[in-house]
Amino acid sequence: MRNLPVKTNRKWVVHHRDRAKQVVCSACGESRRILTRADGQETINLHVTHILDSKRHYHKKCNEVYYILEGAGTMELDGEKVELTPGTTIYIPAGTRHRGWGDFKTIVIGTPAFEESDEFFD
Repeated sequence: MRNLPVKTNRKWVVHHRDRAKQVVCSACGESRRILTRADGQETINLHVTHILDSKRHYHKKCNEVYYILEGAGTMELDGEKVELTPGTTIYIPAGTRHRGWGDFKTIVIGTPAFEESDEFFD
């Protein structure tokens, strides 16, 4: 499987998870950032993230959707706790303080696309 190069004249982008850069996210854990602003996408991002114990944070601009793929854990949303199991979907609007803990993998979709400067800690 190969990644097609990103070109500015194309309306689509193709990436494979296993070839996406893996980063240690200061808020969430290990993340494969599959679709990012670097692809010319300012409207949306897609990350696959492994969360063990994240730090409470929020975004001023970015709304997020978490879809739990595997594992189990807890998500704190503005002080309320929600149990997570595979198949759970959470919409987190911008400004919501959130963090997850346990041991789970999730797809994270952000809109507009995540920016490092839009991550704030209490």
